[in-house]
Amino acid sequence: MKKKLAYIGIGVLLFFVLAFSAYKLMNARNYQLFGNITSHVETHEKVVALTFDDGPTENTDALLSLLDDYQVKATFFLIGKDIEENPEEAKKIAEAGHQIGNHTYSHKRMVLKSTSFIKKEIEKTDALIARIGYQETPMVRPPYGKKLIGFPYYLNKHQRKTITWNLEPDTYFTKVDEKINYVKENIQPGSIILMHPMYDQTDNELQAIAGILQTLTDEGYAMVTVDELLKFQK
Repeated sequence: MKKKLAYIGIGVLLFFVLAFSAYKLMNARNYQLFGNITSHVETHEKVVALTFDDGPTENTDALLSLLDDYQVKATFFLIGKDIEENPEEAKKIAEAGHQIGNHTYSHKRMVLKSTSFIKKEIEKTDALIARIGYQETPMVRPPYGKKLIGFPYYLNKHQRKTITWNLEPDTYFTKVDEKINYVKENIQPGSIILMHPMYDQTDNELQAIAGILQTLTDEGYAMVTVDELLKFQK
């Protein structure tokens, strides 16, 4: 009986160890089982990449206008179903010369999904991105940053780049000044910043982005696309 209980205890412990390891792997920003993943770039140059997830939505015009004011090119990770609903906004991003990435079609967590589901999510969005006139092969960002086995395996098999981030002000703060200060205090050469302006109805996110653009400019940083940032890798 004692021996049986000991085996059960070991089994339970092993289960929790594996579950915790899977959880950490699923959420890791700079590690995955297959292929390369980039959360930032190692460089001494004062260059960073500003990236926006989701959309496009009706907020696109205001965001593009702000970026144009600072003469900054950013990287937009767009959702396929949002491109279908707002194709003109998506075209504006491409026409303005910004980089466009693939953020899957449905924005569902890419964990414990079938190979066919992952394939459809990526390829359907690729086709929609091509349809708006963007000719480059899009980099890919997993929704919520979550991936485990199938998603990185598919991307690696098709030689696609997985891009995450190392600064995420929206995750920790809601106030504009807090987001700006967070970036100012944590920015480093080669950082990739993640923000979510597309669904914001308060203008707070746009104000935060404006403040971050000004702060980074004052600090002497150049803001480039992720594709351009990768060229600075040591």
